[in-house]
Amino acid sequence: MSKGITSKNDDYSQWYNDIVIKADLAEHSSVKGCMVIKPYGYSIWEKMQAVLDHKFKETGHSNAYFPLFIPKSYFSKEAAHVEGFATECAVVTHYRLKNDGNGNIVVDETAKLEEELIVRPTSETIIWNTYRGWIESYRDLPLLINQWANVVRWEMRTRLFLRTTEFLWQEGHTAHATSQEAVEETERMLDVYADFAENFMAVPVVKGKKTPTERFAGALDTYCIEALMQDGKALQAGTSHFLGQNFAKAFDVKFTSKEGKLEHVWATSWGVSTRLIGALIMAHSDDAGLVLPPKLAPIQVVIVPIYKGEEDLAKISTFVDVLMLKLKAMGISVKYDSRDSQRPGFKFAEYELKGVPIRLAIGGRDMENKTVELARRDTREKFTVPQEGLDIYIANLLNEIQENIYNKAYQFREEHITEANSYEEFKALLDDKTGFISAHWDGTAETEKQIKEETKATIRCIPLNNKQEDGVCIKTGKPSTQRVLFARAY
Repeated sequence: MSKGITSKNDDYSQWYNDIVIKADLAEHSSVKGCMVIKPYGYSIWEKMQAVLDHKFKETGHSNAYFPLFIPKSYFSKEAAHVEGFATECAVVTHYRLKNDGNGNIVVDETAKLEEELIVRPTSETIIWNTYRGWIESYRDLPLLINQWANVVRWEMRTRLFLRTTEFLWQEGHTAHATSQEAVEETERMLDVYADFAENFMAVPVVKGKKTPTERFAGALDTYCIEALMQDGKALQAGTSHFLGQNFAKAFDVKFTSKEGKLEHVWATSWGVSTRLIGALIMAHSDDAGLVLPPKLAPIQVVIVPIYKGEEDLAKISTFVDVLMLKLKAMGISVKYDSRDSQRPGFKFAEYELKGVPIRLAIGGRDMENKTVELARRDTREKFTVPQEGLDIYIANLLNEIQENIYNKAYQFREEHITEANSYEEFKALLDDKTGFISAHWDGTAETEKQIKEETKATIRCIPLNNKQEDGVCIKTGKPSTQRVLFARAY
C-alpha cells in the first residue's frame, strides 16, 4: 500500500504530495489552485476544529458568521491592510449570466455591480464595519467573536493544504476598552495555539513576534508560533495580531467609557487554517505514510480479524464487540475491519499508510491463547499482549504514543537550532538544511530584505523568551542586543 511513496530523503516535496494523495486526504480540484478535502482529511480537520472550538469557548469567545463578500470601498479605509492584500484578491464585478443566442453562457454586461465585491481574503473590514453598530458603551466590551469560514487568496503556485487559493480557517476578532486588555488577549490566544500545537498536534513550537516587515497588514504587533518540519524548513502554524485602534478608527468604532468619554476601541485578530494538516504530515510522517498523534487521529485503534471460516470469525467478533464497547466508553475511536473483500496484509498496509496509531490483529490461535498481536504506528513495533486488561493497556499506550511523537519532534527541533556568528557561517548552515538559525540582526528592514533576497531565508520570529546578549549583525556588523530565528520557510 505504501509502495509508490517517494522517499522523503530523495524528494521531500514529492514525498509530501504522495502522502496527501495516497492517504486519501485531499486531491487537486478542477478549479485551478483549489483542492477537494476528502473525508479522511476532513475528519482530521474536524478533530482540530472540535478541540480549538472548545478552547475558544473556554476563554469566553462566541462563534458568529459574516458575509463572504466585502465591498471594495471597505478595503480602502485602512491603507496598510489594502496594500497587504491587494494582489491576492478575487473580485466580483457582475451578478448575472445570460445565453448569447449561440448556446454559450456569458456574463451579462448589463448586470455590472455598482461597487465591486471582494471575496474575503480575511474579514477585518466587514467585521469592523459591523461592530460599529454593536458597540456603544464600555458595557458592550470586551466583544469576543470567532468565525469558522473559508477565505480566498489568489495564489500562483499552490500546494495541497499548505498554500491553496481557497482554504478553511478560523478567525477571531475582538474589541476591548484598553490597550492592555487587547495585548493580553493577543498573548492569551497565542498561548491557546501553542498549547494546541504541542499537546494535540505533538508539534513543538517557538512563540515569538514578527518583525515590522513580516507583520500582518494593519497590525501594530504580530505574534506567531513557528514549527520546524523534517526537511529543515519552518512553517508558521498560527498568528495572533494586536491591531491597536487602526480598524476602530478606520470604521469609526467608538464606545463611551466609564468616565463618560467617547473613545475608539482596541482590537485583536487571530487565526489558524487547514495548513495545520500540512504541518501534521511534515512534522511526523515517514516513507510508509502518515504518522498521526492519537489525539487527532480519526481512527485511534483498528482491529483486523484473521480467520479461516465463519465460525472463527464469529468467535473473534464476539470478543471484539465487548472490547469495542469498553474502548468507546473511554472515548477511544475504534474500527473493526471485518471486510472479506481484502486480505489482512492489504488492510495492514492501508492503516499504516493512514497513520492509525494502534493496530490489533486477532486470529484463531490468539483466541486460544487469549492474546492479540499489537502494532504501533509511531515505532512500527509489533508484539503480543494479553486480552485481559487490553482496554486499559490500549488507553495507556495511546498516551505513550502521543508523548513519544512529541518527544521525537522536539528532539529533532532542538538538534536543528544552530547559532551563526558570521554571514559565511549563516549561508553554509542554510545550504546544509540546518533548520532554525539563531543569529544577530541589526533591526533594520533593509538588512532583513537583503538577507532574504540573497539567501531566501526570512526572520521567522523574535522569540518571546529571548535572552539579551551583546553581539553584531551577521550581515552588517552593526550592534545587536538579541538573536532572532532565521529559516527558509513554507
